[in-house]
Amino acid sequence: MNQNFDLNSNPHTRLNILTGEHILVSPHRTKRPWQGKIEDISPDNRPEYDPKCYLCPGNVRADGEINPDYKASFVFKNDFAALLEDTEIDNLNDDDLLVAKGERGLCKVISFSPKHDLTLPELTRDEIISVVDVWQKEYNKLSANDWIKYIQIFENKGEIMGCSNPHPHGQIWAQSSIPQEIIKETENQKNYYAIHRTSLLSAYLKLEQKKQERILFENDHFVVLVPFWAVWPYETMIISKRHVTGINYFTAAEIAALADALKILTTKYDNLFETSFPYSAGMHQAPVNNGEYPEWHWHMHFYPPLLRSATVKKFMVGYELLANAQRDITPEFAAKQLKDLPTEHFKTKKA
Repeated sequence: MNQNFDLNSNPHTRLNILTGEHILVSPHRTKRPWQGKIEDISPDNRPEYDPKCYLCPGNVRADGEINPDYKASFVFKNDFAALLEDTEIDNLNDDDLLVAKGERGLCKVISFSPKHDLTLPELTRDEIISVVDVWQKEYNKLSANDWIKYIQIFENKGEIMGCSNPHPHGQIWAQSSIPQEIIKETENQKNYYAIHRTSLLSAYLKLEQKKQERILFENDHFVVLVPFWAVWPYETMIISKRHVTGINYFTAAEIAALADALKILTTKYDNLFETSFPYSAGMHQAPVNNGEYPEWHWHMHFYPPLLRSATVKKFMVGYELLANAQRDITPEFAAKQLKDLPTEHFKTKKA
């Protein structure tokens, strides 16, 4: 490699080994002045119970159902589901130009806590363990339906990420086909596994642990890091140290360790700009009821939009929509910022 080439100052591209896509990194642009959009900060003064919230215990939901007086996590079918269980699996193909196919699915909502005013980092460790337990149980229930081929567990946090209800919650969408991002990740993991007989992310983890440039936190079972190919300014991944294909294989110890990793990461996010940090997060794991996927390695992506402060977000526009993704601050810079943050939530510290 050219001695003058510097990842911290020279424009360069990086390969996303999971998708095969590239990102343009332009670290010299970090000094660019900002005169663009400034977001409003959402008020963080919600009550513990909101009589108008369709997720709070005892309240009436949009479809007229009444929530039970639940004390922990609560799961129900989404009242406005993007996928429907009774959809006909039929095809439209007009000269290979107008192509469509019916998509069958189930969508569920998981309220993380009965308390309206809390978010994931503000839950106790035991409460987050309860959430992970629910994720695993729901995954197992859904995968028992042989027509379901993929199960996506995810959370959208914050108005800026299109979250329609501030009550702490996530979703699970299970569907009759394999979505595009999973197809891409399957192909690249499969290609690596065929040659090396080990998972792509196992090899990647070993390299990251050796370099110690992008790791924020690790425990006995999980590593939290900023991926080398991160697109969003403070994007992160949680990767299981054990090569398992899905959440269904996690032991009680791994569930507890994942809860610890989730609490530490989301607390660091909130502490970065001392705000309730928005993001879209979700697990990627092997398809179900569609053969064996020994190459697949469980991981969880976090895609937060904030760039410079609680009020300045990253926009995917122009070159990024027309060519490929681009970022200014390097993943290494973002990793150091996040790693150096305390694990005590800023609200607790100020109390």
